[in-house]
Order: sequence, then structure tokens, then C-alpha cells
Amino acid sequence: MEYLKNFFTNPFILTPLGSWLEAQVLKAIIHAIVNKRFDINRLFGDGGMPSGHSATVTSLAAITGLVKGFGTYEFALSFILAVIVCHDAMGVRLETGKQTQVLKELVKGIELLTSEKLPEVKLKEFVGHTPTQVGAGVTLGIVNALIVFFFMLK
Repeated sequence: MEYLKNFFTNPFILTPLGSWLEAQVLKAIIHAIVNKRFDINRLFGDGGMPSGHSATVTSLAAITGLVKGFGTYEFALSFILAVIVCHDAMGVRLETGKQTQVLKELVKGIELLTSEKLPEVKLKEFVGHTPTQVGAGVTLGIVNALIVFFFMLK
């Protein structure tokens, strides 16, 4: 039973999960305001403002640094993980989303030219993040870690 208590009180689990949840809720709200309609899929989907991936890994790195120290191997590991995830969100994953948009347009054009309906393939456009979306996720993650550290752990 002690294992469960330790799991559910672990700031290295709760802070990143809380940051992810907060980012996803904010993402759904922002999407609803911009598009004038609520889309439940934005609560669980990738892409959008702010980056849930960036908020999650950044809050893990920040809470690790605050609790364990910024000179520890634990912080180094979580920091490098955060850098890789944030870079990937802006790079490969963002390009994948752009390519999906282009492919959808190509399919429309082919269907228009040939008057033939091509088999539908579900491709996600919301995959990656812009630098602003990643920056918002990073900021959210750091703020959440600071709140947890100063108001819950101190």
C-alpha cells in the first residue's frame, strides 16, 4: 500500500501530469475560442497552443532541478529529455503536420481531375508545434513546477 501512496504523492509524477492536463484543457479552450466551436478531440490530441509535450517534460526538468538540484544527474537527464522533446515537437512533428495538409490538397486535386473518389486515409494535421506553442508549453511547465515547489513542497 505504501507503493501507491508514494506513487500518488510523487512530485516527479504529479507535476508533469498536472502540467500536461492543464495544457490540454487550455488547448481545448483556446481552440474553441479561435474556431467558435468546442472540439473534444483537442483535449486528447497533439498539436495546438500550448504544447502539452513541452509543458510535461519542462515541468519534470524544472521540478527535478528545484528538488534534487541543478547540478545533479537527475536534472541533467530530465533537461536533455526536455530539449529533445521540444526540438522534435517543432521539427519533425511540425513538418509531418504540414505534409499532411499538402497530401490532403493533392488528393482533392486528383479527385477533381479524375472524377474518381480515392480511398480515404485518416491523417492528423495537428501533430507538431510552432515555436510559440512550444514556448507557451515551456513557460507553463516552469510555472507549474515553481508553484508545486514553493507552495506544496516547501
